Amino acid sequence: MSDDTKDLPPAAQRALAEAAERRRKAEAEAKDMPKELGGRDGPDPARYGDWEKKGIAIDF
Repeated sequence: MSDDTKDLPPAAQRALAEAAERRRKAEAEAKDMPKELGGRDGPDPARYGDWEKKGIAIDF
């Protein structure tokens, strides 16, 4: 544990450790995924609500 987390309650320290483990697992799973070809650049539109491409609003 770093010096910043030593003064936190044990529950907070456990939560930070669990979050770090989830991040490590998510990063490892992301490396295993195949690269998308021909996909959109930038943030995922489903997550960020940006349904526009080249100035034209698009829909499914």
